Amino acid sequence: MAIFLTGSTGYIGAHVAANLLEGHGASLNLLVRARDPHEAEVRLWQALQLHMDFSRFYEYLQTRIRIFRGDLTGAGFGLSDNDYDRLIHTSDSVIHCAASLNRKSEKSCLNVNLRGTLEVLQLAMRSHHYHGLRRFSHVSTVAVAGKRSHEVVTEDRSIDWERSDYDPYARTKKFCEHMIRQLLPEVPLTIFRPSIVLGDSRYAATTQFDMVKAFVFLAGLPVLPFRASDKIDIVNVDFVADAIAALHQKERPLYDTYHLSSGTGSQTFGQLTTALAAAQNKRKPIFMPLLGRPFDATVNTLANRKGSIGYGASLMKVFMPYLMWNTVFDNTRVTSELGRKPVPFSQYSYPLLKFSRESNFTYNYQGWPATVGGSAA
Repeated sequence: MAIFLTGSTGYIGAHVAANLLEGHGASLNLLVRARDPHEAEVRLWQALQLHMDFSRFYEYLQTRIRIFRGDLTGAGFGLSDNDYDRLIHTSDSVIHCAASLNRKSEKSCLNVNLRGTLEVLQLAMRSHHYHGLRRFSHVSTVAVAGKRSHEVVTEDRSIDWERSDYDPYARTKKFCEHMIRQLLPEVPLTIFRPSIVLGDSRYAATTQFDMVKAFVFLAGLPVLPFRASDKIDIVNVDFVADAIAALHQKERPLYDTYHLSSGTGSQTFGQLTTALAAAQNKRKPIFMPLLGRPFDATVNTLANRKGSIGYGASLMKVFMPYLMWNTVFDNTRVTSELGRKPVPFSQYSYPLLKFSRESNFTYNYQGWPATVGGSAA
């Protein structure tokens, strides 16, 4: 039997897959979108090469990874009847990581997050009917809490159906949580809500650059439109992946919902900029919160332009509210249960910034070795 994991070629999903393989000895059923079996293997190798060398990856591919070529939003994932039946009968639990993070596109969020999650739920219900499902874990987001300001939000007080949603991504993820609770009442559930996931505390390399680009842009400004005392809830991806894997594999987690966040230990803009300035031997920026509205208006205007400036501004437009709300998400549950806390962003932010700049915001993927043929999936 194996864990059915969606989103294994995404940033968080790849970290979760590597953690389960390396740290828990798990076998995995992975849904990968590809035109042929070898393309699926190559996509998976690209996602996992941050975490292991090729020989290790290929060993897992032969022994503990089963790839199902399909599409999250297709009926039955677009699998053949035989493959879909095999997925049902060989999956003893589910970790649903896949999602559209396109906060600007309601269509994409509705299609992937809602339709895709419904397909995963149908698979889970069928598996539970035939042999029982050990656990269903869903990776959501702290953004389900809606628009907030100057708060410490606990897990049980996050969902407020009267509160306005921040964007289509947050709205659809909130409905996903609701669907899961309604449609799997007899299955043990675990809902994980990461905050801003940015960088790996163990090494500088990353394959996910959108939020990093926004961070690098802000780090280069001499004046920032924030309050130096405001906190920003950033969490390292290795902590997030470790929490998901460990609690999914735990026989009886203490709770059904966890904030994977820095919580009240989140650092302030002042602390982060001081650490970055010291690492680069530069002067700290000046904080002028009164510039918040003019800055926001400028970003909105530039976001309509073409080219790199427009792209950078569009990223800032998406992430600005997350930077401005001075809200953190209590993480007492996960830190108490795991016995450790996330690594403060200031401890690994400069290596991440340096790597991203020097690599021109690209990751130099290793190709598939010419001496190794693709295996049948």
